[in-house]
Amino acid sequence: MHSPAGRRTLQVDSRRDSYLYVPQGYDPARPAPLVLLLHGSGGDARQGLQLLEHMAESHGLILLALSSTGPTWDVIYTRSYQADVALIEKALAQVFGQYSVDLRRLAIGGFSDGASYALSLGRANGLLFSDVIAYSPGFIAPAPPEGKPRIFISHGLGDRVLPIDPCSRTIVSRLRKADYSVMYREFDGGHTVPPDVAQRSVDWFLHGT
Repeated sequence: MHSPAGRRTLQVDSRRDSYLYVPQGYDPARPAPLVLLLHGSGGDARQGLQLLEHMAESHGLILLALSSTGPTWDVIYTRSYQADVALIEKALAQVFGQYSVDLRRLAIGGFSDGASYALSLGRANGLLFSDVIAYSPGFIAPAPPEGKPRIFISHGLGDRVLPIDPCSRTIVSRLRKADYSVMYREFDGGHTVPPDVAQRSVDWFLHGT
């Protein structure tokens, strides 16, 4: 089950690169938490990886960053789950087969469109994903909910790409009414992920604080 540590390109069915990052301190005898990272519209796996890569080593995180098969994630531009779900399933199976992953700490997260997709898939697959991390999401796509993953959402007060009122504030209100545990953070800024917000999300994911 042991494979090399560090960043490497993941061989999955996609026209664009996807990446896996494994910390140097990885020990197959101690299952590691994993975060699946999804990029924003027009981005790629490198953008997704950059969200948390600088913290992976110190926190012992395995990071899996994928590139969507199209310009953004399938449900956003086709209104249905298609190739990207198959890509995620294949990538997760590959990582689970090579590394010891703590399935009690398996998060799906992303930024912008990637955050919307993470919320949508995480809510629909809450028996698989323990946590969802959504930086500046726009919406949650309709799908039957499964389980009750914990949810972290952040959003900039000055976001002009996905304004906070119709996006995160509306999403958080609906999730809380549906009895989800939601950690919500607003910050002064635009459509971005400040380093302190990223750090806060990781602390929340790993320690519940």
